[in-house]
Amino acid sequence: MSSHIYKKIEVVGSSPSSIEEAVNNAVAKAAESVRNIRWVEVVETRCHVENQKVAYWQVTVKIGFTLED
Repeated sequence: MSSHIYKKIEVVGSSPSSIEEAVNNAVAKAAESVRNIRWVEVVETRCHVENQKVAYWQVTVKIGFTLED
């Protein structure tokens, strides 16, 4: 059995419609340059307000992935 070594990066995704979409956007963008993504940890959630309404969501996530041999 081989041991797995992981690395984490932190990115911020955004979306005008939902927290879930903001997370999905962050993962999709990271997946363009990072292989072997294994998990996502939501670290922070916030939103930008314009004219007394939520304009978009921002979600900070830590993305964990396995390092290749």
